[in-house]
Amino acid sequence: MNEQPSTFDPASMAGDYLGEAATLLAHDDPFPGGAVVPPIYQTSLFTFANYADMADTFAGRRKQPIYSRGDNPTVMEFEARVAALEGAEAARGFSSGMAAISATVLAFVGAGERMVAVRNCYGDAYRLFERLFPRLHIKVDYVDGSDPDAVAAALPGAKLLYLESPTSMMFELQDLEHLTRLAKEQGIVTTIDNSWATPVFQKPISHGVDLVLHSASKYLSGHSDTVAGVVAGSAAHIKHINEQTYSQLGGKLSPFEGWLLLRGLRTLPLRLPHHMKSGLIIAERLKAHGKVERVNHPAYSNHPGKKTLAGYAGLFSFEVTEDVDIPAFVDALKYFRIGVSWGGHESLVVPAKASLEQTPGINSMARFGVSPRTIRFNVGLENVEDLWADIAQAFDKSKAFDKSKK
Repeated sequence: MNEQPSTFDPASMAGDYLGEAATLLAHDDPFPGGAVVPPIYQTSLFTFANYADMADTFAGRRKQPIYSRGDNPTVMEFEARVAALEGAEAARGFSSGMAAISATVLAFVGAGERMVAVRNCYGDAYRLFERLFPRLHIKVDYVDGSDPDAVAAALPGAKLLYLESPTSMMFELQDLEHLTRLAKEQGIVTTIDNSWATPVFQKPISHGVDLVLHSASKYLSGHSDTVAGVVAGSAAHIKHINEQTYSQLGGKLSPFEGWLLLRGLRTLPLRLPHHMKSGLIIAERLKAHGKVERVNHPAYSNHPGKKTLAGYAGLFSFEVTEDVDIPAFVDALKYFRIGVSWGGHESLVVPAKASLEQTPGINSMARFGVSPRTIRFNVGLENVEDLWADIAQAFDKSKAFDKSKK
């Protein structure tokens, strides 16, 4: 992961990856009444003009929303935008990223069956797999996704391959084309959490992945005011999710949050280059800092999975030396606020030392050996020099307590 080049020019990553996405997200055909943004259809149900319309709609001969736990026009507009961005035929929005993950995986893996997931997957996905799935008699095998031989050895007999490239906290990459080819040879459905890269920086469907998941609360929203999820894929796969789990599990996306997400998507192509450039500047300076042993950032990887990335998000981690007092470092930060999640305008810090204490026994970081000296940064939209000055002064205030002076 960390074959790190001696020099790296963040400004060289500021190219235009975004032209098509920018137009797709900024341009609309006129909405009713000439509105330039879609209306919020804040309604629980939709009525019919007559019996025939209801019967035809129920039978699938006619398309009309019925109930907002199923389809809602505002939410459908968001789903259409995400599908277009991902190069997918269809998408389905959810009330959270975990609702999207749960409904998607359970649509394709049943009792007595097995799935394969990459190590260092998102912590709550891991808790789902370890806490609920055993009760449903679903077995999950974890593999090093960066090792295609390990994945190939685990695949026979599995129903689903669950990917995350890069992975949570450690930012390990997977060769999507290679792994999806292995899965397709055995008829295994492939899914990936693409929240980090977004469809602007990575389009997994073009590399063979069947279903693409997002915590839409992150970069798709971009404003830290929405909790939502979405999955995109073929019309047949989304239809299968709709029929098997979506309406039954009930994790529907509300019209207002769908509207907030549409608002957030407008600026996605503008926000991501800023996150990327600032993140790379901070990562470079951390790599050269005497108190940092290792920086976990896909920009420094030589793994073949890097070829699917057109750019880099502002989320990465680093490991500090033993003489850094991590609680003191975290508490000294002023611009990096202490909090989970990421992808919003604000910079955030999460120390693994604290996360390792969460849910003892069902903790992905503990399971996969994340060092307690690992710290994760979400680099936001603040001025990068202000952020670096904040980090520098926090290091100055974080010298380990010297017991000899007690």
